[in-house]
Amino acid sequence: MDAQRTRLPDGRWHLQHGPIDIVIGANGDPDSVDSAHEDAWLRFRGILGELVEELPLLRLPVQGNCPLQGPIARRMWHACQPYKSSFITPMAAVAGAVAQELITCYSISGVARAWVNNGGDIALHLAPSESVHIGLYADLARLNLDELQRGIRTDAQFDISSLLPVRGVATSGWRGRSFSLGIADSVTVLARTASEADAAATVIANAVNLTDPRIQRRPACALKDNADLGDLAVTVDVPPLEPALVQQALRAGLKRAQALRGARLIWSAALICQNQIASTDTAAMGTLENHRANQQAGSVFA
Repeated sequence: MDAQRTRLPDGRWHLQHGPIDIVIGANGDPDSVDSAHEDAWLRFRGILGELVEELPLLRLPVQGNCPLQGPIARRMWHACQPYKSSFITPMAAVAGAVAQELITCYSISGVARAWVNNGGDIALHLAPSESVHIGLYADLARLNLDELQRGIRTDAQFDISSLLPVRGVATSGWRGRSFSLGIADSVTVLARTASEADAAATVIANAVNLTDPRIQRRPACALKDNADLGDLAVTVDVPPLEPALVQQALRAGLKRAQALRGARLIWSAALICQNQIASTDTAAMGTLENHRANQQAGSVFA
């Protein structure tokens, strides 16, 4: 099937091609925004073919020198390269890298802000003095038609201003569309770029983990043909666990996140598992907890 695009009622664009499913929004001078949308559409139509050409190499663990040729493929590899001491393939950063490729089309005069949301992995363009508001929604399994009609109630919210060195937001977890080795419902990472955020979210979500016979895991290759994780056991179901065990898993993930923050690979991270929250940012932690208390986490842009 060829790439397709649809203009949504609120002015955003929905772009779809095979497994790539993207929503793009932008504000600013109408002519500049329209021009950027057209450039993004032209670029989008060739992305899937480029990635398919190098797919065998993209499914191999990151090691040695980068063997890839395409700009998106190389971006994926380099985003994952800091984590090559553990098993990781460039596919861990594919969604963020694609979003990052398209956001460059909006980095032009006249576009005040733009966001490319690739299944919850978001690349941002922010002109000076601009900002975006991000909502966190941890458990997609609880999303139903009634909530969609009434309006989605997010689990937490935070702002990203142009003053911050953050232009990428990504979320990973066992409930998401990709496989995870851990038990986090969601790990949301803010980083310099969407590809870096994507890779880091994968790594941190894998680290939110513990050994318990009640947690169900299966080889990735048994769930999906040609899975880049091969026969590694990925999480398929996590029953309700004792709070102390959830805290243990979150501490393991938070330790990994804090190490990545110390290495300046991420700006911050929020980890959610079975209604418990951990964050690398004390101030953000308070915001997350207060919002959750008021409302009794993918990413959702607002």
